[in-house]
Amino acid sequence: MRKIQLRRLINDGRHFAKTQPLSVNYGIDGLLIMGAMGIAGNNNNLFAQRLGAGDFHLAMLQFIPQMAILLILIPAGLFADSLKNKRRMMTVALFAAGVFFSLAGFSAFLPAFAVYFFLGFLALANLSNMGFYNLAWQAYFPEAVSEEARNTVLTFRARMTMLVQLVVPLVVGTILTSIASDQGKIAAHQLFYILAVALTISNAFHIRKIKAINPAKPKHISWAEMKTAAKRLAGNKQFIIFCATILFFHMMWHMDWTLFFIGQRNYMEMNEFMLSLTPVVGMLAQLVTLKFWSRNNAKQGVEKPLTYGMLGLIASPIAIIVGVSLPANIGPWAFLAIHGVGHLAFANITLNLFQCLLKVVDNENRSFSISVYTCLITLSNAVMPLAGVAVYRGFGGDVNALRITFALLIATRLVAAGFWMLRLRYAGEKVAE
Repeated sequence: MRKIQLRRLINDGRHFAKTQPLSVNYGIDGLLIMGAMGIAGNNNNLFAQRLGAGDFHLAMLQFIPQMAILLILIPAGLFADSLKNKRRMMTVALFAAGVFFSLAGFSAFLPAFAVYFFLGFLALANLSNMGFYNLAWQAYFPEAVSEEARNTVLTFRARMTMLVQLVVPLVVGTILTSIASDQGKIAAHQLFYILAVALTISNAFHIRKIKAINPAKPKHISWAEMKTAAKRLAGNKQFIIFCATILFFHMMWHMDWTLFFIGQRNYMEMNEFMLSLTPVVGMLAQLVTLKFWSRNNAKQGVEKPLTYGMLGLIASPIAIIVGVSLPANIGPWAFLAIHGVGHLAFANITLNLFQCLLKVVDNENRSFSISVYTCLITLSNAVMPLAGVAVYRGFGGDVNALRITFALLIATRLVAAGFWMLRLRYAGEKVAE
């Protein structure tokens, strides 16, 4: 019976690979890029702490890479629009990310300046990966995938990335927890960066398999073209309203990114294994609901279900408040349970946000429009974690201050979801149809 089921599974896999080669190629891309980001990125805070970083450095860990990305987005968007082959930009960016990840790992060999070298090289790695590669990927995706196939392709890619995000944190967390000495843990972090380099370079070769079926015409870069593109963008009311509502949502989401770790590590005293369970629980919740939400997209479209994902994120502040308020033997588990429940709807953000953006961008200046949007989100990602730490410290910098800050975030995330619903009703009705 088991052999029959295994054969059926293999045959189904072969059939899917033959009938959906684009989904498979994007799925492999997702496995490789998220594998690299997961191995290198899940424990940046812990690695930084072991190199001597304090709370301010941890905030800078988020701020510096995002600010670096922010500086290049608009020029990179214009540059991408001028390219005949945007896939080449992705390949170069992945090779560069591999180089900088390796240098970030070696920063531990410079004890006097380890934290600063790590922050710098990590910023450059993220600039390559989350800046140039991500922008080129977003611009190339609609050239390679038809609108009718986008939900299917993104669903399969999301499933692959979620599988990676389930396995990698558990493996990494278990390895780090099993090592007793700080020096041993630092060596393990360095090994993780080497593995991230291997995955990143592998993806640079794999991405060449994805061909454009509807390539955009290269745009000539000039001041006149930039002025025309800016005017067209400023006149796109759907895009402006979309950016305003989504920016506020991201601001309230990004505000707790450093505080989240402070709550887990400083007040719930979660070890590496417990910390690794946080993304695993979130990914598992997404994975088990992904098929449901993908089918729901086919019925309702991609805009309305995004509201459910926004509302689900309200559970994360609740999880922190409950977790730090309960005894140490109960708090972390209660936190994980509530965090997981909130992520049952998070697949709507994973699947739908980018598709919603593609509905409102001008196809003639797609890369430029995407870069402006990404610039706004990146600015939020750079500033709001610092703002969250500032609010927390302003209330006293203790566990009560943490509770108050997260209580405020519950209220503001409700407001953000309300803004999105208003946008659907008053500004997005034609788009939603």
